Amino acid sequence: MGRASLVGIVVGVLLVLSAPTEPVIASEPPPGVETPGYWMLEQDGTVHVFGGARHFLDLLDAPVAEPVSLAASPTGRGYYILLADGGVWPAGDAEFLGNVVGRLDDGERVSSISSHPTRRGYWIFTDRGRVTAFGGASHFGDLSGIALNGLIVGAVPTRSGQGYWLVGSDGGVFAFGDASFHGSMGGQRLNQPVSGLVPDVDGEGYWLVAADGGVFAFDATFRGSMGSTPLNAPVVAMV
Repeated sequence: MGRASLVGIVVGVLLVLSAPTEPVIASEPPPGVETPGYWMLEQDGTVHVFGGARHFLDLLDAPVAEPVSLAASPTGRGYYILLADGGVWPAGDAEFLGNVVGRLDDGERVSSISSHPTRRGYWIFTDRGRVTAFGGASHFGDLSGIALNGLIVGAVPTRSGQGYWLVGSDGGVFAFGDASFHGSMGGQRLNQPVSGLVPDVDGEGYWLVAADGGVFAFDATFRGSMGSTPLNAPVVAMV
């Protein structure tokens, strides 16, 4: 794989990432993280470190599946790397609590991993909307067995860790636990697929971002978008 393809997570700063071909997974910094910095994960397993973030692990020379997603531990002193086969590699103070290797259905792919904001635990989400919880993370429901109009492209836990949102490429939003549903683009005509969901500051609303840079605000303040603006490459994440 080319070294220009990236997947990554932001810790402690505001960052927007884009890559020419592969998606970027991004999330908010965990509570209590004071040192500005962030990690960036390449598709070949290289972890790049910026600012005050510490380097813990590369998978560059490890015989593992392709990296898909990166999530910071609750303290910001470690991270989890999710692999395409459902494997999880912990680094720093992140602790291995399980994976979904051998538990995916035919054609099902993992889409992201998210750490519990305050507890020792994490969730693994798949493109079919299946959610698997590990450690202190709880399962609040998922979309297993439900026919979807668009594959699940992102999943974000609430600040309390007592719920999460799943978002589909068709703009559908699915709320579980204490995550509140405020609307979606499901059933609406889109110029380009939705690529992510971002909760607003108070956690009571969210934005959806599409590949063409379009932004859709639901109980969150709309401040502009890149919709209708020529782009060099699709937008793949927003924080």
